[in-house]
Amino acid sequence: MSAKIAKTIARQKEKIAEGNFYEAHQQLRVVASRYVKAGDHKNAADILSNGAVLLLNAGQGGSGGVLSMMLLNDVYNKGERECDQENKERLVGILRAFPREEPTRKRFIQEMIGWSGKFGELERGDPELHYAAGAVYAEEGEAYEAERHLLLGTAASVPILTDLHYTWYAADSPHLAATYASRSVFPYLVLGNLASASMAFQLFTSRLTSTNPHLFTQSIESSKSETRVFPSLPLLNFISHLLLACPKGDSGLFKQLAKHYAVHLKETQDLWGEALANIGEIWFGIRIPKGGNPLFDMMGSMFFGGGGTPKPSTPRSSTPKPKPEVKKVEEPAPPPTMDLD
Repeated sequence: MSAKIAKTIARQKEKIAEGNFYEAHQQLRVVASRYVKAGDHKNAADILSNGAVLLLNAGQGGSGGVLSMMLLNDVYNKGERECDQENKERLVGILRAFPREEPTRKRFIQEMIGWSGKFGELERGDPELHYAAGAVYAEEGEAYEAERHLLLGTAASVPILTDLHYTWYAADSPHLAATYASRSVFPYLVLGNLASASMAFQLFTSRLTSTNPHLFTQSIESSKSETRVFPSLPLLNFISHLLLACPKGDSGLFKQLAKHYAVHLKETQDLWGEALANIGEIWFGIRIPKGGNPLFDMMGSMFFGGGGTPKPSTPRSSTPKPKPEVKKVEEPAPPPTMDLD
């Protein structure tokens, strides 16, 4: 920041401290507009971002929101600013300063992601900005909004997302562990992100066993790997073996896995069908034909005993509320003996 801009910010900071919010807001807009017209987007960005944070921290959500949107629209978008670290850090600082109840915040997040998708490397938006938005929503218990961003975030998003899903699971029935684990694992696989999918599953199951010491587990060792099996939670085992099968890319192995767990997968018709169809195409080359979905019929016959178009999973509440862990589990069943080497 130049000395001239720092001096301007200092003057407006004094006005804000004195409660002259409107005057400070207007002067910040006027000065920023001059820099925008002159094509000096660097100084305009410094004025608007610092001014927005000052006003937002002072509880002036409306005024701070106006400056924030001016930064995105007039400077970042019209000025075609690159999605670099400096420009992203300004936006994250503003995001953190927004009050939860300020209506402009949601629009700011949408515009922020949109800008990063247009001028960054990924059309779906910059992972660091998705992470920042997801982390904010997760802190506030806004589970649906947090999911949408954390899944597209960085590796640091995985523990936050997994914690969110486990907290959600803890407020539901014990036998639904696989359902909640799949909410992170399957989307990561559809995105082609095996590392995050595997990490999410490992974190979820580790917490499951640590908080439920009476949950019976077994280990299956092969020449290349060791797999933990949950005899009372067969669908969790299905996910575990699916993660091992994906990098092999063998469609026969995918079908073998589906056949082995067919009885249990019948319960997931409305939850997993579409995700598994996409995973089958992405990882195992089982194409989903255009103009129809015969694969769903195949999956319906193999997995569910009937056709129909699956619908995505819908959790019971948007704000997870923890409850004490349930220690009681079903009697253990023999573990699967599939060879995935």
